[in-house]
Amino acid sequence: MITDILQTLMSALSTGSMYALVAMGVCLIYNSTNVINFAQGEFVMIGGMSMVAIYVDLQQPLYVAIPGSIAIAVLVGMALMKVAYRPGKSTSLISVLIITIGASLVISGSVATGWESQVRRFPPFSGDMPIKIMGASIAPQSLWVIGVTALVVTVLVLFFQFTIHGKAMKACALDQTAASLLGIRVKRMVLLSFAMSAGLGAVAGIVITPLTMMSASGGMMLAIKGFSAAMLGGMGSVAGAVIGGFVFSFLEAFTAGFISSTLKELITFIVIINVLLFMPRGLMGPRVVEGLEEVEIFQD
Repeated sequence: MITDILQTLMSALSTGSMYALVAMGVCLIYNSTNVINFAQGEFVMIGGMSMVAIYVDLQQPLYVAIPGSIAIAVLVGMALMKVAYRPGKSTSLISVLIITIGASLVISGSVATGWESQVRRFPPFSGDMPIKIMGASIAPQSLWVIGVTALVVTVLVLFFQFTIHGKAMKACALDQTAASLLGIRVKRMVLLSFAMSAGLGAVAGIVITPLTMMSASGGMMLAIKGFSAAMLGGMGSVAGAVIGGFVFSFLEAFTAGFISSTLKELITFIVIINVLLFMPRGLMGPRVVEGLEEVEIFQD
């Protein structure tokens, strides 16, 4: 029993890291535009499939395949920004959401044309021999996923807290007009957020493809998982995205392992519906005080 629980925990850690990487990409764009990008999963798919094409099909070394895959995803992300979001233009939020969903379908359809929906993968970075821990086993590639997630979280927290570009991106999300009056180039910050989000998605695709494999149709479900994790943690919060990703992975893992595997996907939608109904700002989202606050004017 203890071994089963430990094995479930091991599986949930790697899956939660994957969800967290996608959720952080969603938060990156939301932090500068207040827009939810439903094409985020396609950046993950592009990273994984590009890696297969360059590393396996073209037989290029890793030091060429990894930057090349990230560059392809970044270019797609920047193109999506040009199409979907135009700072200063009176485009409604629902229009942008529909455009990102449409872009997701176009990207997955284009990739499927080239690979015919084949499931692809490339060899793990550190081999396939599982590592034994107290009777449970974990794939070496899972450690890569967990390690990369920890590194990305650290970099993003430092970026938003201590860099001028990170603070400028957050200012753009609060009020683009005020940000532009302060000298912030809003369009450049939005473009940077899309590029960073696409690059982050590509990194996620590169590290998870040897573990879970990848296909042209794999992006949409990842986008749903990432959006759900971001909503649960608090949209716009990097720490919340990580927490949300791990909460979902643990719920799914223990539901599949100890109740029924058929309920694994259902648990995601049950949780997110309840979050939207009862806690729409998520676990780590900002709290808003409505109405007048009581202020003590006269003091002893």
